[in-house]
Amino acid sequence: MTLEVSGTLSGSVQVPPSKSVAHRMLICAALANEPCSIVCRSVNRDMEATAACLNTLGADITYTDGRFNVTPIRNIKKGCLLDCGESGSTLRFLLPVAAALGADAVFTGQGRLPERPLSPLYEEMTAHGIRMSENGRMPLSCQGILPAGNYIIDGGVSSQFISGLLMALPVTGAESAITVTGKTESASYIELTVNALSRFGIQVQKTENGYRIPGGQCYSTPSSRIAVEGDWSAAAFWIVAGVTGSKSITCTGLDYDSSAQGDRRIVDVLRGMGANIITGKDGITAMPSGLSAGNVDCSDIPDLVPVMAVAAAAAQGTTVFHNIRRLRIKESDRVRSILEMLSAAGICAYATDNTLTVTGGPAHGSSYNPNGDHRMAMAAAVLASVKNVNITIADAECTAKSYPAFFDDFNALGGHVEQHIN
Repeated sequence: MTLEVSGTLSGSVQVPPSKSVAHRMLICAALANEPCSIVCRSVNRDMEATAACLNTLGADITYTDGRFNVTPIRNIKKGCLLDCGESGSTLRFLLPVAAALGADAVFTGQGRLPERPLSPLYEEMTAHGIRMSENGRMPLSCQGILPAGNYIIDGGVSSQFISGLLMALPVTGAESAITVTGKTESASYIELTVNALSRFGIQVQKTENGYRIPGGQCYSTPSSRIAVEGDWSAAAFWIVAGVTGSKSITCTGLDYDSSAQGDRRIVDVLRGMGANIITGKDGITAMPSGLSAGNVDCSDIPDLVPVMAVAAAAAQGTTVFHNIRRLRIKESDRVRSILEMLSAAGICAYATDNTLTVTGGPAHGSSYNPNGDHRMAMAAAVLASVKNVNITIADAECTAKSYPAFFDDFNALGGHVEQHIN
């Protein structure tokens, strides 16, 4: 599907639920002792991939009336095929979980997922007796039962490896530890995992070099209401559109003060560039602001870089984004994709191995192929709005990975969306 987008945005939008939170809650619920319902206003392809894989493992998860209804795994289905779609979270979380359950599963995936790294999780699981396909190639066979023990993970590749082990090791019933070496990237996502585990009765202790998981613990269903909070990663697109546009935008379903999502830092980054943003208990309002260039450390907020690059394109001066190396192994090579998007619109930008530099300036209409990357397609739409130009976006349906209603919301906020017949 090819869309031509343009138009100034304003008004109010309810952001979708956080897929990062939903992944973790679904897995914890599937490992718990009693059925539960998880309030989740809408779903996306990545959430559906995790739910489908858990069902294949033996859970019974259905989605009706804005809720996931979860009956936990009772009888593990051995030798099953787990299709992770394009979801890196689904694969990296469920690989150790399925191994802890002794499922002897085979994992498959689409898009760039088979190319994305599984090291050092792969080496650490095989060192503990799990037999897997050579070099982690898909279809990825995973046989054996993951034991308790001490696991050593380099924190500089993906926090998802640590999160997957944190969710898997309580299943063993014995004490375990995870030693994290190097600088931990996206540490806030590990905190999301620890928070979800705590909701389901699993306590994790932070140590000097990693995490300790005490033995004798079991997942237990919370007695209180479970709900997936709004997604700051999705909200970031509208927040940037609000501060760089000519009219304000309000995002509801967010609480800046209580959220553990690392991507809430979009508020701090933009405020540091001069943005006027008002936060409240159930929402955030982004006001038109004159932005100035900044220096941004992206090691903990890699998913924000595509839309922050749009903000930099609207700012006065030259913004430098640091620690962006990991963007090259996302759904696309996001460094290259950002440069292609900005260059096509006439914005000056260049990259080194670990930095991205963007100079604000005028733009013109363009055509852009996001290479199947949902965040790049959404960033291009915001760029069209911010710069008041027409941008034609190929493969726009890729936004369904995280935000199926994105272009509906873009239109509802006053944007213009026209479908082109390919």
